[in-house]
Amino acid sequence: MNKKRVLITGAAGFLGSHLCDKFIDEGFSVLAMDNLITGDLKNIEHLFKREDFEFYHHDVSKFVHVAGKLDYILHFASPASPIDYLKIPIQTLKVGSLGTHNLLGLAKEKNARILIASTSEVYGDPLEHPQNEDYYGNVNTIGPRGVYDEAKRFQESITMAYHRFHGIETRIVRIFNTYGPRMRLNDGRVIPAFIGQALRGEDLTVFGNGLQTRSFCFVDDQVEGIYKLLFSDYSNPVNIGNPHEITIKDFAEEIIKLTQTNQKVVYRPLPKDDPMQRQPDITRAKEILNWEPKVKRSEGMKITYEYFKGLSKEELQKKEHKDFSSHIRK
Repeated sequence: MNKKRVLITGAAGFLGSHLCDKFIDEGFSVLAMDNLITGDLKNIEHLFKREDFEFYHHDVSKFVHVAGKLDYILHFASPASPIDYLKIPIQTLKVGSLGTHNLLGLAKEKNARILIASTSEVYGDPLEHPQNEDYYGNVNTIGPRGVYDEAKRFQESITMAYHRFHGIETRIVRIFNTYGPRMRLNDGRVIPAFIGQALRGEDLTVFGNGLQTRSFCFVDDQVEGIYKLLFSDYSNPVNIGNPHEITIKDFAEEIIKLTQTNQKVVYRPLPKDDPMQRQPDITRAKEILNWEPKVKRSEGMKITYEYFKGLSKEELQKKEHKDFSSHIRK
């Protein structure tokens, strides 16, 4: 029996690599694609020897060609941390616009179902709390974060246009803060930043007064929600995240307790347009997908901390790409 074939873009990234594992485990043939601008081949090297796994080094902002049949596409190619998308703003806008356009065209050509990775950032600095899918958001289109926020908002718009005009089977997941093994310590997001600082013996940096909130979802729960959404019959956006909200200040204290370090918390000015509240309303996911997160933050953080503790001293400073050029198809 021929296996179903899935293309996963951003496959060498944090979420993309876990999705590769999920689809391999579920019996799919996986075609992974990444330009490695923020991804790391180390995240998927364990899959290179498998016959049902292929890797292509390619930027989806350029024309995407895939030979043979293709049943599903998951578009996860995009910088996702402020450090990345503020450093490469044009590439961030391109992958959300040109990249999404290219992949929607590929889905049309192959008659494949496509799932687009959107984000809670489409809500901006929200004026409604918690955020449900019917809220249109509060986004500064010309602010520094606009390159990411608007790339994702356009991504949703063009996806729905292809769905309505061309009849393409599309799915849109709005991802809230997710964490777990394979996150990059130096990517600027809260959890790897705090753990990295603790492991290096540095004080934990909190921006603003620390009263802003986030809701953290363990990667296994996130991947399961995405998987269920792909195989659902629902085409409108769905929030996938953990609704258990915590202030950044309290979370910093949790990290200090978890790592058993004696660092103190230091405060720095809040970046422009940094959202003050993040909490998903997952009513739609519960009703349509029969999904809700199962992993408690205390459990997920222990797993994540053990992963980071296993990194070398060099990796704690900066994770470098290994040379896996012999495995790459360009």
